Amino acid sequence: MEIRDKFVTSVPEIRIQACNAAPVRPDGEYVLYWMTAFRRLGWNFALERAADRARELGRPLVIFEPLRAGYPWASDRFHRFVLDGMADHARRLAGAGVLYHPYVEPAPGQGRGLLEALAGRACLVVADDDPAFFLPRMVAAAALRLKVRMEKVDSNGLLPLRAADRAFTAAYHFRRFLQRVLPDHLADFPEEDPLASPLPGRLPGLPPEILRRWPAAPADLGRLPIDHAVGPVVDVRGGEQAAAAVLERFLNERLGGYGERRNHPDDEMSSGLSPYLHFGHVSAHQLFAAVAAREEWTPERLGPDARGAVEGWWGMSPAAEKFLDEAITWREVGYNMAFHQPDFDQYGSLPEWALRTLGKHERDPRPHLYSLEEFEAAATHDPVWNAAQTQLVREGRIHNYLRMLWGKKVLHWSASPREALAVLVELNNKYALDGRDPNSCTGIFWCLGRYDRPWAPERPVFGSVRYMSTESTLRKLRLKRYLERYAAKGRIAACAPSLP
Repeated sequence: MEIRDKFVTSVPEIRIQACNAAPVRPDGEYVLYWMTAFRRLGWNFALERAADRARELGRPLVIFEPLRAGYPWASDRFHRFVLDGMADHARRLAGAGVLYHPYVEPAPGQGRGLLEALAGRACLVVADDDPAFFLPRMVAAAALRLKVRMEKVDSNGLLPLRAADRAFTAAYHFRRFLQRVLPDHLADFPEEDPLASPLPGRLPGLPPEILRRWPAAPADLGRLPIDHAVGPVVDVRGGEQAAAAVLERFLNERLGGYGERRNHPDDEMSSGLSPYLHFGHVSAHQLFAAVAAREEWTPERLGPDARGAVEGWWGMSPAAEKFLDEAITWREVGYNMAFHQPDFDQYGSLPEWALRTLGKHERDPRPHLYSLEEFEAAATHDPVWNAAQTQLVREGRIHNYLRMLWGKKVLHWSASPREALAVLVELNNKYALDGRDPNSCTGIFWCLGRYDRPWAPERPVFGSVRYMSTESTLRKLRLKRYLERYAAKGRIAACAPSLP
């Protein structure tokens, strides 16, 4: 029996929330799914809900997937990734029982009014319920304007956002909570293909007046008013097909060594899935099902005690459990924070102990001070930091372990912790394919104390925030090939004698 056969596929009520008090219009022309965060056609509770309502009301389904021009840090890199996914959707839905309308805004504000025009003919609108970036404000504002019912559906992670009634400030406490309540939610899995069952008819097209004003046309990146200096990552494609290939590669080539070798940059055991999770091209349920199937896992293997242990509770191999702790616990604790604490991406959201100790040491002398421009250009004295920054600019990612060191050293070399946070947010959100995400935010804020505890001894600049050093990193990790690939040639020699 495949892992998919073990789960029920109805959308749980805890994942559905009404956004306004407007009524459902049974005489509308279609059900509209507004795809903004979960940009996938499978393993998607929101799409599943829209398809269910279309069948219930006997109306066609329209999928509307827009891409704005004026979102913060809009660039060729992020646009290209989303456009790849749109192309996948257009190919798959051509001739299917669904009308698909991808819309790429040619200039900021040009798409204004399109959602209202589409909703004006709809029975109801189903939206994605994502807790971060500009999406919550956008969905809330749209709901106030619409005269038809709008629902938003949570398809972010294994644990529904509303399953917890508070924000957790320690990963251990969240892990223990997750282990206690998650078994009840593992019975509720999204359908692998929510469009497999027949839908009631298909619209031949949208009204001409809508298509004339907001045509679904291929986008020419060069003509869009976005940042062209941040180009697409070479050889990295977005979309569900690419995500499935990356997942398969991870399972076949990297999962077995994930536990022991993932911290070594030269070994490259990272999954590479975080951009696809961020853009919604793959789901946490899909990852879990794939790993569980590879492990021949059944729910009966779950540990009986919710002790918050990193390994042992899932009843899988150590490598698989380590991956699930990263992909489930650490990812979803960030979503928990974003959902329950609106200022989760602000300096003041750090824990009280971290604010106190960083404030106490704010005026400490720094060993080096760099500007945002110097950080961005990888122009520091440290070849390991420069290599990590070069990888970020070039590939839209940083190796998992070095990402922590990267953030810690920005704190060490900035005039204040607030300035350090501003630099980290700017660099991460401008270049990282998984930036602008609760999980990405977790990584940045962890460098300043979130989800951590005070560490002794108290140090200059850091106070009791956990300290990391380049020297220790060079001693512990295999980095030679990494530095050769990413560091400036003239700077490799400076640390070569210390390389393992």
